[in-house]
Amino acid sequence: MALIHMTSSFQSIGKDAGVQIILPDHAAAPYRTLYLLHGWSDNETAWMRHTAIEQLANEYQLAVVMPDVGLSYYTDMAFGGNYYTFVREELPRLVERHFSLSKKAEDRYVAGLSMGGFGAFKLALNDPHSYRAAASFSGALLIDELIKIHETNQEKSRQPYMQAIFGLQCDVSQTENDLLYQLQRIKNNSTSTAFFQYCGTEDFLYPMNQLFRKHAENSSLHFFYSDGPGDHEWHYWNACLSNWLKRLAELRFL
Repeated sequence: MALIHMTSSFQSIGKDAGVQIILPDHAAAPYRTLYLLHGWSDNETAWMRHTAIEQLANEYQLAVVMPDVGLSYYTDMAFGGNYYTFVREELPRLVERHFSLSKKAEDRYVAGLSMGGFGAFKLALNDPHSYRAAASFSGALLIDELIKIHETNQEKSRQPYMQAIFGLQCDVSQTENDLLYQLQRIKNNSTSTAFFQYCGTEDFLYPMNQLFRKHAENSSLHFFYSDGPGDHEWHYWNACLSNWLKRLAELRFL
């Protein structure tokens, strides 16, 4: 197995960014690839430091790409870099050019935790033919609900960051950042992407995840939901990651 840490300059964000890449042993190239997205307080090293992703990548014969997107919510920011363009377009072009990664949609997967769960579902909902499967672990899926949380508890310190990301009014309605709107749009479009949503019942984002679940289950998505005891922490996310990859294999999505 190869573990690669690369730094490259990206035009979309106007700066260098770090990317962790895992290439599995004994897998035939071009590799199936999982884009694995970090949360608010993390960077490209978080999944390697806190989970068994290296062992899982080898077990399921997956290349894994883990980029650093800072505090961007995987969004072309109102006041900052174009991080959605970065993860959607520029990053895949770069890693597929330098490594033997498959360019086929059926060989691409995307998953993330919290902010990264939003990013994973945003990518898959806006580009419904670009991934075989997408997973959200404790996803911060509904920006308008998240803003309400920040206004009513001790997370008020995050408001300036949210305004830098989504604009001074933080109004995402009927945009690429409005996942319920994207669910409505996708009703009229076929998609082969399978969506997997996980959230712990003790998580402060659990009510938000229930709201998204309700809409997703009434949509045309190929949708799977799982919850159980768990909070907003790494022990739960490591278990989610392992469970999700196992389910993908059992359902022959891998």
